[in-house]
Amino acid sequence: MPHATLKDVDLHYALAGDQSAPVLVLSNSLGATMDMWQPQLAELSTHFQVLRYDTRGHGLSSVPPGPYSIAQLGGDVIGLLDHLKLDRVHFCGLSMGGITGMWLALNHPDRINKLVLSNTAAYIGPPENWTNRATAVQKNGMTAIADSVVERWLTPGYAQEHANQVQHLKAMLTSTPADGYAANCIAIRDNDLRKEVDGIRAPTLVISGNGDMPTPPSDGKFLHSQIKGSEYLELEAAHLSNQQQASKYTDALIKFLSAKPA
Repeated sequence: MPHATLKDVDLHYALAGDQSAPVLVLSNSLGATMDMWQPQLAELSTHFQVLRYDTRGHGLSSVPPGPYSIAQLGGDVIGLLDHLKLDRVHFCGLSMGGITGMWLALNHPDRINKLVLSNTAAYIGPPENWTNRATAVQKNGMTAIADSVVERWLTPGYAQEHANQVQHLKAMLTSTPADGYAANCIAIRDNDLRKEVDGIRAPTLVISGNGDMPTPPSDGKFLHSQIKGSEYLELEAAHLSNQQQASKYTDALIKFLSAKPA
């Protein structure tokens, strides 16, 4: 799969679908690679040209020295779009990817058509949690946090019935470079868009999971209340709602992104 060489990072990316279709960018959760969107890829690719990428510090993208900022993560997306000569795109981000989406919609509104903010928040605190997590992985490696993180990605009952999926997600997390993960933890720690998100003007769908502990429905409802004209959907899922409710999630994206303006 190709890489885009940007100012200070090489981004690993993949394009799938009809080149004449609208472009949909999918942006990942912390500790995940573009493979997290595999449950959506086949169906979305029949409606859109789907652009996935590994966030800096993750997967097959490079690991520049940290710490990182959300502005850097958003700048990487703009750099990738410029590299591919793509103008306006739909953007769907989950968790950290959602924060990146908020930043893009606020700072580069001319590049974002429709926006999906999934299992995310304008601010995810407290800050010491992120500092401690970054320190833990740098000292003890990714396995030190793997169990505690993955158990928050899926609800307990679902995880018990889908052991292979749990193992796949854990392998994805533990393959993440510790330095890259830690640098992204600091980007989340230092981000606070609570006083800015009411400036988002892109048509927006907010998706929450009723069992999501890192970004509970109250966070999604706050975004919905602040972003004028936004839509809100709550799924029976934990943090990775696209994994736990794959069909409903995919259908919701297609319906929202394909709808004509009223």
